[in-house]
Amino acid sequence: MTAYPYQDASLPVDQRVDDLVSRMSLEEKAGLMFHMMIPPIDFDTVDPKFGLPATRKHLDNGLVHFNVMGSFDKAKDFAEWANNLQKTALESRWGIPITLSTDPRHAFVENPQLSLPAGPFSQWPENIGIAALADPKRMEEYSDIVRQEYIAVGLRMALHPQADLATEPRWSRIPGSLGEDSNLATELCAAQVRGLQQSADLGPTSVAGCVKHFPGGGPLKNGLDSHFAWGTEQVYPGDQWEYHLKPFRAAVAEGVRYVMPAYGKPVGTKFPEVAMAYNKPIITGCLREELGFKGVVVADWGVLTQVGDPAVMGDLATAKAWGVEHLSVSERVAMSLDAGVDQFGGHYEPDLVLQAVKEGLVPESRIDESARRILRDKFDLGLFESPFVDATQAEAIVGRKDFVEAGLTAQKDSVTLLKNADHNGKPLLPLAKDAKVYLDGFKKPTEIGFANVVDTPDAADVAIVRLETPWTATGNGFFARSFHHGNLDFDAATLAKVAELAKKVPVVVEIFADRPAILGSLDDDATAVLLSFGVNESALVEVLQGHSPKGKAPFDMPRSMAAVEKGKTDTPFDTENPFYRFGHGLRYPEA
Repeated sequence: MTAYPYQDASLPVDQRVDDLVSRMSLEEKAGLMFHMMIPPIDFDTVDPKFGLPATRKHLDNGLVHFNVMGSFDKAKDFAEWANNLQKTALESRWGIPITLSTDPRHAFVENPQLSLPAGPFSQWPENIGIAALADPKRMEEYSDIVRQEYIAVGLRMALHPQADLATEPRWSRIPGSLGEDSNLATELCAAQVRGLQQSADLGPTSVAGCVKHFPGGGPLKNGLDSHFAWGTEQVYPGDQWEYHLKPFRAAVAEGVRYVMPAYGKPVGTKFPEVAMAYNKPIITGCLREELGFKGVVVADWGVLTQVGDPAVMGDLATAKAWGVEHLSVSERVAMSLDAGVDQFGGHYEPDLVLQAVKEGLVPESRIDESARRILRDKFDLGLFESPFVDATQAEAIVGRKDFVEAGLTAQKDSVTLLKNADHNGKPLLPLAKDAKVYLDGFKKPTEIGFANVVDTPDAADVAIVRLETPWTATGNGFFARSFHHGNLDFDAATLAKVAELAKKVPVVVEIFADRPAILGSLDDDATAVLLSFGVNESALVEVLQGHSPKGKAPFDMPRSMAAVEKGKTDTPFDTENPFYRFGHGLRYPEA
């Protein structure tokens, strides 16, 4: 027998939400509005990586949304940890269940602010690699597998899809993007929402999607990143606002439940030059009124105040209150809520909202509005009825054989063959399985499937060189320096190494293209050139020996840094005379 109407699953969700909100104190409602990152460790232990308070303190403050930063070696342990967290939450006055969210965790790149390595989950290419497959059906199938693995361990909100466009080749967030073409990205973004949520009407088998970074975070001046004070300007010199908005329109039309605004501030547009989370014409005017979004707007992490200890976090600790740095914290809270934000990521202090109410800057009715939106998703996901997961079943679902095989196939298929010139009268690739290979840049050269690895290029039939797109690190602290940006040219030593190898033996160059590299003389010296977007070494060997690549370049490959710098930040396909165009991708000759 249920004690209160909100606990009665037979009642309409709106009625349940209204009943619960009416019973909650202002302090409890304020707790709903904070979405904090926590490590998967004991609840009473201080976060060792970020130096942030223990999870128990957040629970005591009424927080019920957490972004899980880290993983377990075993899915069962992950699920049991999530269940213990839910048990603790259910001991609160109203028994409001936890919503656990996650950044992408099915690929290769590890950046504590962007993505996590796959761990026990199936491993796939980066999002940009799924884009290279150019197949919405496969994107939906991939997202459906992600959904199943997330739910198995208790993760019910995905901090993706990232719908930003790669029109600025230097930008650090390209690995998580859907490429340079807005039309393709629009189809892929919609497919990703469908795969995660299953329906606009969330249910017990849904993972709530969060599309980001509204209205498209790609056109950042000079390709810098708006996490940091040196990269705040979002610019539209080519007047391509609508081009970047298009994937978000599709996500909203599919019923995505969360939207995360970009950090950047629009410069030189009709909009106020303040960060998107403070920008009412963008959040309320464009997102809510023009696009018709009715869900939760969650501000990206750390827009109100400094987060964490600068000695640990470095430049990342700075409040991302771009354009409103002069405002008090209470004024920032009020401005952001007035703009249309419901929840603050990366903060854990409900007192920030309570103080704004106390100062008369925010009415309690505005808090109620956000509380209703946030609670609705918990009811729709079925968390009030079924907050726990089956830890034994989690072990059977996460990393399931067919999921792992699908991920490996996607890794191989996403490899993109830019060049495959003739050698001895036929294309160099695929290689014979008994070919003598000299390897450069491989971590486990003798363990990945080559039959004849030799120690010198003089003894080889072919040399294979693994590279990654060049990058620059800027700023103070590990977190700032983990954002790859800047120069895309290979250094002279790398170019000379390949040139010297090419004098002795045909060379295959494979590039992990987290951004579009400038090939320079590599394009002449290498007999074959491939791009990868997350592929393990054994899978790469399979590609080199016969699994035909199916990828298509998800962006143009620029000719020079001068061409990149001349291009317009928001405008696609506008660098002069690129080495290879978007959509280019060769196949192996049929046997």
